[in-house]
Amino acid sequence: MTAWTPDELHAIAGTDDFHIAPFREDGSTLGTLTWIWSVVVDGGVYVRAYNGTGSRWYRAARSQGAGRITAGGVEKDVTFTPIDDPELNDRIDAAYEAKYGTSPYYPPMVTAKTRAATVRVDPRADRVEFTTEPAAPEYRASTGTAASHSA
Repeated sequence: MTAWTPDELHAIAGTDDFHIAPFREDGSTLGTLTWIWSVVVDGGVYVRAYNGTGSRWYRAARSQGAGRITAGGVEKDVTFTPIDDPELNDRIDAAYEAKYGTSPYYPPMVTAKTRAATVRVDPRADRVEFTTEPAAPEYRASTGTAASHSA
């Protein structure tokens, strides 16, 4: 596991602009960046799914175990590790309260439903090439035109 630098942790802790994109089922194409809340606890970055374990990004993160995040000017290829430690989840609850406690969306973020969908986000040690754009249209040799995928 690779650690976050102090500057990266500071940037992530200080922003409300955390976007997460787990891989899609093919294991190499990134999903759509989804804005979520993040907190920094004990040198680790943690996120929770507002809709619990049924959340689409959470299911993809659990299934694929990797993806990319952007937050506070930091863009990283990352891994996702589910967290099921009650004491750590208590500290994460406290961090959510400190960072987001005045928001009307805060109370659901510290329920059993969202605690069950807590993920640690770590930088990846290896660099992975991601596909974020749709594949190029097929070329029809017989007509010299690009084929539409919607046809």
